[in-house]
Amino acid sequence: MGFFGDPASWVLVSFLLFIALLIYLKVPAMAAKALDDRAAKIAKELEEARKLREEAQALLDSYKAKRGEAEREAADIVAQAKTDAEEFAAESRRKLSETIERRSKQAEQKIAQAEAAATKDVRDLATELAVKAASRLSAEATKGARGAKLVDESIAAIKSRLN
Repeated sequence: MGFFGDPASWVLVSFLLFIALLIYLKVPAMAAKALDDRAAKIAKELEEARKLREEAQALLDSYKAKRGEAEREAADIVAQAKTDAEEFAAESRRKLSETIERRSKQAEQKIAQAEAAATKDVRDLATELAVKAASRLSAEATKGARGAKLVDESIAAIKSRLN
């Protein structure tokens, strides 16, 4: 039997013809092109993913910066509020002290006025009693016309001297 009588030879010949047909129809070029297209698509997707990652990182950095700025602003606001509260408390204490001092002075003035009024009332009452007592004593001591004249003069003199 010869080369063509062996079935393995026919398999080899048909395999070689199949490979030649594939090459003739440019199947390896199409497969390479498909692989190249797939590789280009994957590279494009990787590039897009890299860009998206960079954008996300930039956005994250931006938010971190804004957060840091917001935290600093919040700390400044809290510090300013504490300062304002301390100033308000000091101002309130000062105003309260002034009010207490002013009211104390007013109370002292009212007390002094009341003392002066009481002293004047006591003096007036003492004067009035002294005048009445002197009038009675003078009236009893000096009865008659001459006594009446003397009593009237004395009363007038005492009133003018005491007031």
